[in-house]
Amino acid sequence: MKALESKPDSIDERLQVEAARQDPARFAELYENNFERVYAYIARRVSSREEAEDLTSEVFREALAGLSRFEWRGLPFVAWLLGIAANVLSDHWGRLGRQQEVVADDLDLVGLDEDIERRAILYQLVDALPDDQGQVIIMRFVGQKSLRETATALGRTEGAIKQLQLRALQNLRERIRSNHA
Repeated sequence: MKALESKPDSIDERLQVEAARQDPARFAELYENNFERVYAYIARRVSSREEAEDLTSEVFREALAGLSRFEWRGLPFVAWLLGIAANVLSDHWGRLGRQQEVVADDLDLVGLDEDIERRAILYQLVDALPDDQGQVIIMRFVGQKSLRETATALGRTEGAIKQLQLRALQNLRERIRSNHA
């Protein structure tokens, strides 16, 4: 069992996911615990509150529908939800792009669409990292945890976390370059 999985919060979250798999009504707990993070992630990327609410709802609808496919990899459940959110946003901007003709004033939307697509690709690349490197990247950059907090959660030294982060970032750079080649 990994250090992160032995933390009480991780155990509680894992139990919540298992309960929701057995009884979809129990998904409400996961929704309540993660709503603010997912909503904030989306709200920063769309132009209106209504869009943010609709897209957040879509994320949780997709998460509930795909809960049986969720695999524990030692990362917080919210990391999986944010990956779904990135895909929902990408689809949203794609639909908008098909609905609207791009004119000079709307060119900034194209930049947003590309940014969302890059984030979705980056999430997939992080997900493909070795577990310990992926955990560090998610905790440090998604969870915005300090080196000390990350080291404590993973049962490692701060120096080990720095090394894992360095290796993970190098891995990501190489994978990004190979995707663009």
